[in-house]
Amino acid sequence: MDFPLIARRAGVVAGVAVACAYAWVAIQGPQGLPALLEKHREIRTLEEQNAALAHEVEMREERIKRLQSSPSEQEMEIRKNLKLLRPGETTFILPDPPKTDQPKESEPKP
Repeated sequence: MDFPLIARRAGVVAGVAVACAYAWVAIQGPQGLPALLEKHREIRTLEEQNAALAHEVEMREERIKRLQSSPSEQEMEIRKNLKLLRPGETTFILPDPPKTDQPKESEPKP
């Protein structure tokens, strides 16, 4: 065979091998397909968190509007936060029920 033909084929094979190696590194490397999939997962998670926070903001805005428009709502919130009573009202503080580790009588015994 002719030396230039062999050199040309070897050059083409080497070029294809280099191109394949570059493609492999580009796909599997630090900026490759796994990183792209992780970024998509992170974006999805952040979008869900953003939606939850937007809902929370909406609920708080509604609560603020209720407090601004309703004096009775304002009074109830103030009394709850400051633990205030009206004249003649009595607060009852009840103890917590005792905790028992025994099963209830309605449960079958083994």
